[in-house]
Amino acid sequence: MSGFLVFLLVLSVLVFVHELGHFSVARFFGVTVHQFSIGFGPKLVSKYWKGTNWSISLIPLGGYVQMKGQEDLDPTKTSTDRDSYSMLTPTKRIFILLAGPFANFILAFFLYIFIGLMEHKEIGNQIGGILKDSPAYQSGLRDGDKIISINDEEIVLWSELQKIIKNDEVDKLVVSVDRGGFKKTFVVFPKVLETKNLFGEIVQKKMIGIAPASVVTTSFGFIDSLIYGFTKTIESSTLIFQGVQKLIQGVVPSSEVGGVISIGKVISDASESGIVSLFLIAALISVNLGVLNLLPIPALDGGHIMFNLYELITRQKPSPKILLNLTIGGWVILLGLMFLGLYNDINRFFN
Repeated sequence: MSGFLVFLLVLSVLVFVHELGHFSVARFFGVTVHQFSIGFGPKLVSKYWKGTNWSISLIPLGGYVQMKGQEDLDPTKTSTDRDSYSMLTPTKRIFILLAGPFANFILAFFLYIFIGLMEHKEIGNQIGGILKDSPAYQSGLRDGDKIISINDEEIVLWSELQKIIKNDEVDKLVVSVDRGGFKKTFVVFPKVLETKNLFGEIVQKKMIGIAPASVVTTSFGFIDSLIYGFTKTIESSTLIFQGVQKLIQGVVPSSEVGGVISIGKVISDASESGIVSLFLIAALISVNLGVLNLLPIPALDGGHIMFNLYELITRQKPSPKILLNLTIGGWVILLGLMFLGLYNDINRFFN
């Protein structure tokens, strides 16, 4: 299958799951859904089934569900029918709005579970580099040592080691290693050292001054895969939230914003590397879709949630004029970001 077709398939599945979240909760609350569309623009395929027109449209860059009494382009349009979105309480509307991003998080969770169950690559437990005069070096640890356990906890993956070191309650590490077939034990006292984080910022971090050397192929049992899926979903969600925050703060330059071309290339490259790589990228993009839709931009789910929270707290609907102006502003921001991503993609292509 060509990379472009894989890109369309993956993006369509992610959008379908997101919109299915909205659709399912809306129908649970008795709201009539007129339209369920994957893509925008002219309809390529359309089927009317159980009160909803299901369709695939020409432009595959998103999707939507059109509920009675809800209009994204004009939020002032409402309906007084009992089966309309606008007649629900603000709390129920918020549940419908949250359901889309939540469905993306659930999809990512299951994708990570499948990755855990399959053979995949993880950073192993062998030391590949030691900072001179670091706590690890002073204790006697050396390049090539394979860490067996820390404080009697078995270590197989580098992430397990990092988790123990970061624990604020642990001041002393009893590290057992395999060195040339012989077991040796060292006592290491972690220090708070200056380093750079993923976004290039200088931060203070508890470290012992070692770097990994090996990548191992591993798989987990069912319970460990559940834990892996939950942990990776939380980690990737946190990372994307932080990325958005750093972008707003100016730590991450706007030139790093990617668009649909970047997404397509990443998915295409991942598909050539195997199913595990494809699942990893799909899970990350699914989380990304969930997080970005929660941003308080009026054109997104997060913006609609913001309006409903206002109504829930004040017991009155936002002014139609303000609602319309904020929605127009939200679409301007959203389209601006899309064009910025596209511009950056084209710029990277020619450079």
